Amino acid sequence: MTETHNLFIMSRLLVFTFASMLLCAVHCYPSEGSSEISTEQEDNPIYANHLKEEENDVSTLLEKANKNVGQELDEPTVIGDIAVPTDLGNADPCTARGCKWPKSSDGNVYVPYVISNQYSSREKTIIERGLQSFGTSTCVQFRRRTNQRDFVHIQSRSGCYSFVGRRGSGQVVSLSRQGCIYYQIVQHELLHALGFNHEQTRSDRDQHVRILYQNVIRGMAYNFRKIATNNLGTPYDYNSVMHYGRYAFSSNRQPTIVPIPNSNAVIGRATQMSRNDIIRINRLYGCGRSG
Repeated sequence: MTETHNLFIMSRLLVFTFASMLLCAVHCYPSEGSSEISTEQEDNPIYANHLKEEENDVSTLLEKANKNVGQELDEPTVIGDIAVPTDLGNADPCTARGCKWPKSSDGNVYVPYVISNQYSSREKTIIERGLQSFGTSTCVQFRRRTNQRDFVHIQSRSGCYSFVGRRGSGQVVSLSRQGCIYYQIVQHELLHALGFNHEQTRSDRDQHVRILYQNVIRGMAYNFRKIATNNLGTPYDYNSVMHYGRYAFSSNRQPTIVPIPNSNAVIGRATQMSRNDIIRINRLYGCGRSG
């Protein structure tokens, strides 16, 4: 009886082992045509960096979130992530003509804001953290609105966008819940609201980057237009949170922005404002701080 019982157990174990091998053959290895990354691709630093950049840089997050931007009936026209009308123009030219936020007698610049109740508590925490980050290193203080006429109204609309500079009344800064609730995106859009434009559009950009228009999605070349910006005596900054990534708006997975003279320099990977971003705010608003 014992021998029969042992044979039975051994046969069950063999069946179980064979079944496990079959399952592993199906689930443990990618089949031909699988979307898994091959060993060669994984070991290729160019391919790995390409994937990493696409996933993490500000311009990719904006591009993904803004696929349907500006399509709601009551939304402004949006070019890239900038709402118009704007005077199109490191600080936008409009800042010389009155689109800066006013300075208080105590030396601070108070920007009133309202956050829509569309957001979850976790999302509000990320937005609030982005708002408050300005006050730690500049004289710009985002404060909850009481009864001020001009204020920033943060809403979840159809993408991530902002007007450039102060526009009057309740100007929308759109941070869609579908793809815009990232610390660096919050800072990026608020910098637009303070009067700053994209780094790769500044007046001296051709000395620092080359734009490969042949790789840009048709109809998206406006994202790379050069503007007569006020650069505030600061150097071009690959690490600015306002700089787009190497593959921004690429039609063929080839670079659209290449740094020069060092084509391998890292660009557009900021996860927060750079030292130069902070210096520019302080200089534009006369904060009396070095950054």
